[in-house]
Amino acid sequence: MALASTSSASAITGSSFSRSISASEPKAPQIGLVRLFSRPNLPASSVYYSQRRCSVEPLHAESKRNDSVAPLAASSVAPGVVEEVQVEDYEGLAKDLENASPLEIMDKALEKFGNDIAIAFSGAEDVALIEYAHLTGRPFRVFSLDTGRLNPETYKCFDEVEKHYGIHIEYMFPDAVEVQALVRSKGLFSFYEDGHQECCRVRKVRPLRRALKGLRAWITGQRKDQSPGTRSEVPVVQVDPVFEGLDGGIGSLVKWNPVANVGSKDIWDFLRSMNVPVNTLHSQGYVSIGCEPCTRPVLPWQHEREGRWWWEDAKAKECGLHKGNLKQEDAAELNGNVKGESTDVDIFESQNLVSLTRDGIENLARLEGKKEPWIVVLYAPWCRFCQAMEGSYVELADKLAGTGVKVGKFRADTAKEFAQRELQLDSFPTILFFPKHSSRPIKYPSEKRDVDSLMAFVNAFR
Repeated sequence: MALASTSSASAITGSSFSRSISASEPKAPQIGLVRLFSRPNLPASSVYYSQRRCSVEPLHAESKRNDSVAPLAASSVAPGVVEEVQVEDYEGLAKDLENASPLEIMDKALEKFGNDIAIAFSGAEDVALIEYAHLTGRPFRVFSLDTGRLNPETYKCFDEVEKHYGIHIEYMFPDAVEVQALVRSKGLFSFYEDGHQECCRVRKVRPLRRALKGLRAWITGQRKDQSPGTRSEVPVVQVDPVFEGLDGGIGSLVKWNPVANVGSKDIWDFLRSMNVPVNTLHSQGYVSIGCEPCTRPVLPWQHEREGRWWWEDAKAKECGLHKGNLKQEDAAELNGNVKGESTDVDIFESQNLVSLTRDGIENLARLEGKKEPWIVVLYAPWCRFCQAMEGSYVELADKLAGTGVKVGKFRADTAKEFAQRELQLDSFPTILFFPKHSSRPIKYPSEKRDVDSLMAFVNAFR
């Protein structure tokens, strides 16, 4: 997928973006970063968003270069600024918009989130989303994930779409070191032998996670008829069940699916009537389009998803971008975890992370005079919340490398009773800090698992 805007700005750098407006038109406001230190307990269908009620200018409003899809943001605000926190019931909003048109839903999404929302574009029929956004007349942004293994026709489609709408798609790329390690250890086509999850996680999921950390909402082309096994209950708007947004923590990202209730025929009727540029692979029998090695044409009587990862079970054909659609048992099976059995696909992989055995974590919990303090995550690799914080925790490990703080992980789903009894495990993930002077770990209390929040927690005890 890739981020785009509708002016002549260059590709995404993490510090500035183009917009779908001319220089004479009003521009979307820049949003300052404010950390919320406490939140009441809320249902998963609710989400916080902040709205300023003052005219105080943010301080130190300098751009910070990073890999997320984020606008220019202030790092602090003037003393005395009061942040008014509002709670939105997105489950109720989804019901209200259930019979709304895609154009109405798109307009609502762009109106509500302005420059903090972006369209995810894969170079397929989801170009309809860009056309709907264009028709609203509002500024909009588009991003895409370039996995490095897309068809040539898809790259040509990106170029045609940019020229047609006068936009610049903001591309996200996989980490070169991770790709190199995967290919060197397993070869270029390991997914044919051990499943597509690992490759998708490196080339798609982690880049998407970085992109979404700079947003408060994103727009996808999911439809209920695309994959009856995983997308039949997709709402038009929801709190994202897997990924985190700009504010960090569960409930910090909203996911809009404007065409959720639209059928494939209606989408194509719309594209043809509006003369929208489409991927030429569609005319060659490709319906659902992904990476070149994992996509093939389908026959007239086959479902569109049968052209994706055709060598695998048809029940759970998700690459991880929309993993929240999977039922619990399907998610477990997707990770190789059938009926509670352990999974072979691990997470939190980094040379700066120590994988602790049960003996290791027991020793750590007993030692009072440690050489270094430790921060340890208790996790289950199939847990979607653990997967969502993987990027942040690996980045934390990289930042703490050589600082005297050890970063570890302990797979607690295989020793759950022990972890609940001895390590304060309530749910996955649980994060513990083991000070040098004490054997008693300190439990991280917040649901904000972005790297800055985790670093602040560590620094409080160093």
